[in-house]
Amino acid sequence: MSDVIVIGAGIIGAACARALARDGARVTVVDRGTPATATSAHGEGNVLVSDKGPGPELDLARYASSLWPALTAELADELGPQFPSLEYERKGGLVAATTGAGAQPLLQFALDQQAAGVDARPLEIAEALELEPDLSPAITAAVHYPEDAQVQPVVAAEALLASARRLGVTVRPQTEVIEALTTHERITGVRTSTGLLSADAVVVAAGPWSGSVSERLGAPLPVRPRRGMVLVTTRMPHRIRHKVYDGDYFGATQSAEAALQTSAVVESTAAGTVLIGSSREQVGFDTRLRVEILAAIAERALRLFPSLAGSSVMRSYLGFRPYVPDHLPVIGADERQPGLWFATGHEGAGIGLAPATGEILTALVSGTAPAVDAAPFRPGRPGLRAAELESSGPVLAEETAS
Repeated sequence: MSDVIVIGAGIIGAACARALARDGARVTVVDRGTPATATSAHGEGNVLVSDKGPGPELDLARYASSLWPALTAELADELGPQFPSLEYERKGGLVAATTGAGAQPLLQFALDQQAAGVDARPLEIAEALELEPDLSPAITAAVHYPEDAQVQPVVAAEALLASARRLGVTVRPQTEVIEALTTHERITGVRTSTGLLSADAVVVAAGPWSGSVSERLGAPLPVRPRRGMVLVTTRMPHRIRHKVYDGDYFGATQSAEAALQTSAVVESTAAGTVLIGSSREQVGFDTRLRVEILAAIAERALRLFPSLAGSSVMRSYLGFRPYVPDHLPVIGADERQPGLWFATGHEGAGIGLAPATGEILTALVSGTAPAVDAAPFRPGRPGLRAAELESSGPVLAEETAS
C-alpha cells in the first residue's frame, strides 16, 4: 500500500511527491495524461516576489525563492550532466509604469514591499534605461527587483519527477481518478481508470482540474481554470536582460473579473527567443486561440519595447492557471474528508512556489511545523468560502479530471 497518492504530475504534484518521499513516505503519483504536459508546460517559468503584495503569499514566495538555488544544484548533482539544465537564472525583474496615472501606485507598491522585506529599488528613468537599453524612454516610473528569477518549467517539473522516481515514487500516467474510496468516513484511496489504489492520504495537486477532481472525491473546492496566452518570437540577439512587465500586471493577477485582461510581460530565454505575455480570462477549458487577444498582448508589449516591432513570432500557445477566488494557494488538509489534502490554486505562481509547497504539504502530512505559516492557505479558510459565494465567475462544464 502506498502511504500517499498524489493526483497530478505537474510541477506542484512532482514537488509534493519528492518532498514526501524524502520524508520517508511511499508515494504514487497519478495523472490523467502525460506528466508535465499541462499547466506546467504552458507557463513562463516565473520565480517572482515582485508581483505579490505584503501578506501570506509574499511570505511563501520569499521562502520559495530562497529554496530554488539549492534545489537547482541538488537536482543537477543528483541527475547528472545528461539531464537538461533547469536554466535557473536570478536575472532580476523590472516593473515599469507606461502611463502618468500608473507611476505613483507602482512606487507606493514598492515601498509597501520594502516594508515587508523585499529588495525593491525604485529607479530614475535613466537608471531603468541603463538596465534595459531597449526599454521605451516614455515610461513614467520603474522598480528593480533583483530577487526575481526564471526557470525552464518543463525541465524543472521533469527533474523533480525524475528525482522522486529515484526515491521510489511510482508515476502512473494515463490514469484518471474516478472516485474516492472511504472506510469509516475516511478516505483510504481512489478508484481510477486503471484500478483501485489504497493509501493513508490523498493529495489533490491537479492544477486547474482540481475543482473537478475534488468534486469526484466528495469535497468540492472552488478551483477554476483561468486561461492565458503567450507569444514566442524567433531567436534574436539577447537584448532584454530582465523579466520586464508593466504596472498593470499585479492588478490583473488579483482581479476577480472573468472578462479578458491583458498586461505586458516580456523576457528572453536561454534559447534566444522572447516570451511575450500575458492575458487572463475565465472561459472554462476553451482551447481556441484568439488572434485579437494575441494582438492585444503584442500591442502592450510594444509600449515597453518599441524595438520589438517587426520581430517574427514563430508560435503562440495557451494554458490554464488554477484560479481560486481569494487569490491564495490552497495547501493543507480538507476539514470535511479526513485523509484528503490539497496543494493547488497557485494560479500563475505555481512554478515558483512549487518547492515551498512541497515542503509545507509534507510537514503538515507528517504533523510537524512548516517553515512558513500554513494557516492562511488551509482549504477551509473563511475567505475562500466567502469569496466563492460572492464570485461572479461562470459555471464550468465538467472536464476530465487529472
